[in-house]
Amino acid sequence: MSRSNTSYRLGAVLMLAGGLAGGIISAYAYFTPLTGVSGTPGALLVILSSVLIFLASLIVALVGSRAWRNVLRVLLVLGIVLTGIAGLFLLQPMLTAAMAVALVGWIIDCAQPARAARAREGAIA
Repeated sequence: MSRSNTSYRLGAVLMLAGGLAGGIISAYAYFTPLTGVSGTPGALLVILSSVLIFLASLIVALVGSRAWRNVLRVLLVLGIVLTGIAGLFLLQPMLTAAMAVALVGWIIDCAQPARAARAREGAIA
């Protein structure tokens, strides 16, 4: 396994893990009484955004078109950063930490050389 292939997988895995962890943490905060945000629309919105981050990072890992991958990467970084800020507002530091993990994965995914990206084009065209 080449080094660029490993970094590709590491970035995708970190983004997926951050989105999944964010969804679990925010669902816990929404449904558990006495968390301070139980039943609030903000916590529900963060559940939705975490699920969308998870799905978008899965699509980025599978899509073959460079243009769609770049569009989704821009949307992903916006979602990750804004969900992390929402975690701060909701007083959920673990949610912010999960988004920090996803952001590290996004940076690793974007930092891979174009040559490695071209090698995997066509996964899903």
